[in-house]
Amino acid sequence: MKIDPDSTVDLSAQIAGAIRDAIISGSLIVDERLPSEAELAEQFDVSRPTVREALKRLAAQSLIRTQRGATGGAFVNRLSFEAAQPQQITTSTLLLSMNAVSFETACEARYALERACAPLSAARRTPDHLATMRAEIHRQAQPGLTDEAFCASDVAFHRALVDGAGNPVLSYQLAGAVEAMQPLMNMITFTARDRARIIALHEGIADAIEAQDGGATATALTALEQETQTLAQSVFAARAARR
Repeated sequence: MKIDPDSTVDLSAQIAGAIRDAIISGSLIVDERLPSEAELAEQFDVSRPTVREALKRLAAQSLIRTQRGATGGAFVNRLSFEAAQPQQITTSTLLLSMNAVSFETACEARYALERACAPLSAARRTPDHLATMRAEIHRQAQPGLTDEAFCASDVAFHRALVDGAGNPVLSYQLAGAVEAMQPLMNMITFTARDRARIIALHEGIADAIEAQDGGATATALTALEQETQTLAQSVFAARAARR
């Protein structure tokens, strides 16, 4: 593991990058104890506070964990797909909020990704996944449900569909698509949507999943996408007319 002291990149970032590369390459394996702060400081020829900052960066990425005591220290962490999902959601949310991504583009991407899960979810979903989808549909039909609660239920419904594919890589990749894009779309369309219509579309998706019909699931998702795009167009047109 080496760094370039003449580089303009912060030394702690370089050290963190070198250790991260060693973990990725397998030079440092899961549960292996890293050298002590003093040893790392000597190895990289930097101060201990610089090493400490590098370790903080790695811990923030869940690449290492620290333990106290005589047998403590910093250890290579096993990063799980589930543990990485919040970071994926945060990154997706920031990307959407900081960049000029149109509603149409975000909606197109979000449903294209979910349709990729449709045949797998229809074939592999468990009774628990289907039960979650049905429970969320029932929740969405409750009188007096707030828009915020309806949105949360909407997200849970689609997460169950995605997780039903039984593929942790897809679940990780789509965590941002569902939990970042879905609230954004709901925030824009909630004033125009007919909840009964959304619930009916959700029921069509759940029925196709229950029948283990991947093609029908994809078709039902396309119908929901078209409804969402139409709602957004009506909202944007109304806003333009008011101006």
